[in-house]
Amino acid sequence: MQRRTPRIAEEIEDEFGTVTRYRRHPNGRGLVATDASVDPTAFIAPTVYVESGARVGRSVRIAAGSWVDREAIVGPHAEIGAAVHVGAAAVVGEGARVGSHTKIGARASIGAGTRVPADQKIDDDAVLPQQSAFSAAA
Repeated sequence: MQRRTPRIAEEIEDEFGTVTRYRRHPNGRGLVATDASVDPTAFIAPTVYVESGARVGRSVRIAAGSWVDREAIVGPHAEIGAAVHVGAAAVVGEGARVGSHTKIGARASIGAGTRVPADQKIDDDAVLPQQSAFSAAA
């Protein structure tokens, strides 16, 4: 009887033919691109994708169905709700909380400690200052 070797990486090809390799994060089992940086203390739910070049800090929590796009940064102690898209090169500051079903545009910046309610659309290049009382779509 042959032994099966467990698959340690998964490869996904996008519509442009670019193949990205992912590994399961040990804390939550989410898919993390092999060239992304995710702190071991971060919780990455099983249906989360963290793309190439992205960085996820210490004690971050990312809920099911979310997607951290290429080159995005999620600062330490931030919380990302379910089905959130953090756009390419966007920054979510330390301790920020982003509600479920929110779309953060490319290069947007969410300040440290900012609370973004659920179901929001943050435009590309938008800047939400630190500790803001954000309550409407930017």
